[in-house]
Amino acid sequence: MSETVTNEVLASAADIRRLADLRLALLALHQALLAMERINFEKVSGRVTTGELLQLVINHPQFGWLRIISALVVQIDEMLDADEPATAAQMTSLVASARQLLTGSENKEFNNKYQAALQQEPEVVMAHSEVMKVLRRQV
Repeated sequence: MSETVTNEVLASAADIRRLADLRLALLALHQALLAMERINFEKVSGRVTTGELLQLVINHPQFGWLRIISALVVQIDEMLDADEPATAAQMTSLVASARQLLTGSENKEFNNKYQAALQQEPEVVMAHSEVMKVLRRQV
């Protein structure tokens, strides 16, 4: 039996707390963006129920850009819930992905819509600020 020994440093309790805080902040940001996008949609198409909104979020192109944040939250959930402990490098990479997404995404559609949301909606600005506080936190 041979064992592979790695020199990877496991994530610290502070790393895990930061990632959990990032998850919560991203969820609040997603909620603010979703509320804004719902209002924009309803201005054109009329009111929608919660069930209809869920279907729109899953299927409608107007809400597609928000799925990027949802996917990031899922990645965080998977890392926090994994059977094997995450490494510090894996957590650092995920935090860097969040920072890149919110400060200069290569996805033009996301970047354009996100920047417009920051100009349009104070709740989005506040939620963005909370995410950035977590991202700036040193561990």
